[in-house]
Amino acid sequence: MTALARPTHGRMIGGVCAALARRFGTSATTMRVLFLISCLLPGPQFLLYIALWALLPSEDKANKTRTAW
Repeated sequence: MTALARPTHGRMIGGVCAALARRFGTSATTMRVLFLISCLLPGPQFLLYIALWALLPSEDKANKTRTAW
């Protein structure tokens, strides 16, 4: 599995769904549809999306820190 980082290409809004799709080996479209379906259920999906957007590093920053070690 790849590291969890928001990609710089192929993202729609924040890149969270694209990062999760890359991590779990599915397509970004599938992950986006699953997220939209989950929004029909009660729960803090939007808050989780915003938190992941803030916490997940961008692919650029993740590569810089990985090469620094």
